[in-house]
Amino acid sequence: MPDISVTKVEATYAPKGLEGQRYLAAGRSISMRLWDQEPPGEAKPVARRDYETAGYAIAGRAELVLEGQTVLLQAGSCWIVPKGTEHTYKILEAFTAVEATTPPAEVRGRDAEPAQR
Repeated sequence: MPDISVTKVEATYAPKGLEGQRYLAAGRSISMRLWDQEPPGEAKPVARRDYETAGYAIAGRAELVLEGQTVLLQAGSCWIVPKGTEHTYKILEAFTAVEATTPPAEVRGRDAEPAQR
């Protein structure tokens, strides 16, 4: 029998995380989140997360620092942050992006506190 379950989430009503992200559709091994018009500011604390992230920038600009390498993200940019990799980011201009995380970031407190070095 085929799987007929479908997950649909409207971003406007999606649950919001502690850092402003909106949690979109989630499955057993992957989930999506939206960063919508995040304002410019200081760099975020350096972190290592217990999940892998793939992202796509929709608007704005940000700098991603990954293991000491700085990458400029802007509309159309894609990126990967491997699980356990030291990273930080700084938003330079109101930033909108969609990210997929595997396993889901919002499950089992993976998104609650950055794992510090």
